[in-house]
Amino acid sequence: MNENVSIESVWQLLTEHQSETFYTMKKLPFTYVVKGGELFVDRRSKSITKATFEQALNKLKENPQQITGPKSLNVFGAPYVWAIFKAFNIV
Repeated sequence: MNENVSIESVWQLLTEHQSETFYTMKKLPFTYVVKGGELFVDRRSKSITKATFEQALNKLKENPQQITGPKSLNVFGAPYVWAIFKAFNIV
């Protein structure tokens, strides 16, 4: 993982790739839209906040060897956060 990845650069990527199709580890397709500091996934009713992405990013920076999949992120919406991080080569 690139240590210089910031939440701002991640959020910029998220904003630029809205409505594209991503896939969870279980191969479930999903799309999302960003509204302010929240990301709304089409498969969920609750949003995933920018703070949640920042928390996941910090966990990756602190212990990259221990974060091996969505469950080890231990954040709300982890399957989607992980899928997006994989798509952007963050993990």
